[in-house]
Amino acid sequence: MRILIAANVPKRREGGAAGIAYGVGRGLEQLGHSVEYLFAGDLPATSHLPGRFDDMGFAIKLARFIRRDPGRFSVVNIHAPGGCVYGPLHRILPGTRKNGPAYVMTLHGLEERRIYGMGREAKKGKAFHFDFKNRLWHRLYHLPRFYLSIKTADHAICYGRDTWTVLQLKYNLDPGQVSYVPNGVEERFFIPREYSHAPSARLLYAGTWLDQRGIFYIRDALRSLSRRLPGLRLTIAGCGSDAAQVRNFFDPDLRPFVHVISMVPADQMPALFAQNDIFVFPSIMEGTPLALQEAMASGMAVVTTETCGMIDLVEHEFNGLLVPPADSAALENAIWRLSQEADLRAKLGHAAQETMRRFTWARTVRGVEAACASALRRTGREADFLSGQSAVRSEIMETSER
Repeated sequence: MRILIAANVPKRREGGAAGIAYGVGRGLEQLGHSVEYLFAGDLPATSHLPGRFDDMGFAIKLARFIRRDPGRFSVVNIHAPGGCVYGPLHRILPGTRKNGPAYVMTLHGLEERRIYGMGREAKKGKAFHFDFKNRLWHRLYHLPRFYLSIKTADHAICYGRDTWTVLQLKYNLDPGQVSYVPNGVEERFFIPREYSHAPSARLLYAGTWLDQRGIFYIRDALRSLSRRLPGLRLTIAGCGSDAAQVRNFFDPDLRPFVHVISMVPADQMPALFAQNDIFVFPSIMEGTPLALQEAMASGMAVVTTETCGMIDLVEHEFNGLLVPPADSAALENAIWRLSQEADLRAKLGHAAQETMRRFTWARTVRGVEAACASALRRTGREADFLSGQSAVRSEIMETSER
């Protein structure tokens, strides 16, 4: 197959949607498929829309790019809501569905959950930009784009089981049209770890510094922990924000305990996991966070929230600790417990690492490949997939004969 993977995110490989796209793409290429990528900034600026419509501009330019040469790709895998323009055109224009590339949508999380969860946080003063006007904007602008991206897809890929369920129950997608495909973890994150027998308060948060990630509750928990835990240190890594701005989010007396690394090169992440003992990720709403998977693969003891894709990864008291969302007291108690109980850190860390050994990129890529094949069948172009499979088998046979 000739596959385009597109997402309106920065193209850096350090994680997030781009990291997932590159991981999937490498695996698909190893299976004999050709893969191209399109990220934010890769398409020429042909739109003069205001900045708040940049994501719509990306969707429009992406649709034009695909339709300019419809035979270039057999499948386009577009991360939602980037397919909100190509999807409808693919469905309604004569001949496009049969002759243009099949459309596979990847959905990281539910916009409905964002509106609900962050709306509640805004009422508590724990959301940066989610007042009534913002909530209305999400309902009238963002939600329809996600709706179009989902409803017009030939096949949908999601990273969480709750999303997989909603796509069938609310969006009425056939069970065979939706795939739950968890992310894989690279082998380099499975590092050997020595667990100290002494109390430890070396905490790590990795990922973009967003209000939806429960950062207000990290701050609340640290206010008490800073008085209870000698040697407390919180490292915030890969936040993508100015270090001083992130540090100033904390109270002045907490800032000495906080170390911020705005950008961490991908090859340095395993070492960063090795330098810390407790991974803290109290997200309010999420897909399935790749950073959490990588921390678990490194053998860290993790604390995260009992919601979204986190519960697909973490079983409470077995391979991590789960706390209710938006509960700083529960988060504080879980961190305190892990900091004091070295045996528990080791037990959870070992189990987390073993759990992540099932989450291979090979498994992920096979799921994406099957989704692409399903999309081609729905558009009557199954031969595109079968011919690719035949070519791969021929290459394997030629290699074995040599």
